[in-house]
Amino acid sequence: MVDTAVQIAEWRSLQARPHVDELLDIYRQAFLELHSSDPERAAQLRRAQTRQVIDRPGFRAMVAIDADELVGFAFSCPGMSGQWWHDVVVGALPRAQASDWLADSLEIVELHVLPSHQGRGLGRRLLRDSLGRTECRTAVLSALEEDSPARRLYAAEGFVPLLERFRFPGSPERYAVLGKRLP
Repeated sequence: MVDTAVQIAEWRSLQARPHVDELLDIYRQAFLELHSSDPERAAQLRRAQTRQVIDRPGFRAMVAIDADELVGFAFSCPGMSGQWWHDVVVGALPRAQASDWLADSLEIVELHVLPSHQGRGLGRRLLRDSLGRTECRTAVLSALEEDSPARRLYAAEGFVPLLERFRFPGSPERYAVLGKRLP
């Protein structure tokens, strides 16, 4: 079921900055409450990271709004050397693969939908709108290494594993790094 009553809007840094608390609350409810032993603390730790992402060059947020309530979002930015995630993944991949996938990539930094709005096609709409607004050759992201609705969405949208069972520095969880070639 696709929820067409929910509007999708594009925000740049200036529009996103005043909504950091709302965005972090969606992240907490959609992800941290399932995957963190202390969701409130984890959300507070992510505040500074979220502000840094919002201020990255080329930042774009696709946001889902239902009756003036923010119910989901996707953050994306062009991948570039000097960014933590990009540099860690480049270092983990063989050189030719890193160059192929990350030299001209769009990073899907975050994609979350409130649990009350999941299963309505909003994640797919946010992802497709993010991918449709870039001129990059590839899109890349990381997702927890498990069978989940998010992983099924990414597979259905053409993302393939570049790294599996990968641990980012400082994280006990294992992730898959996924990529998709764009038209």
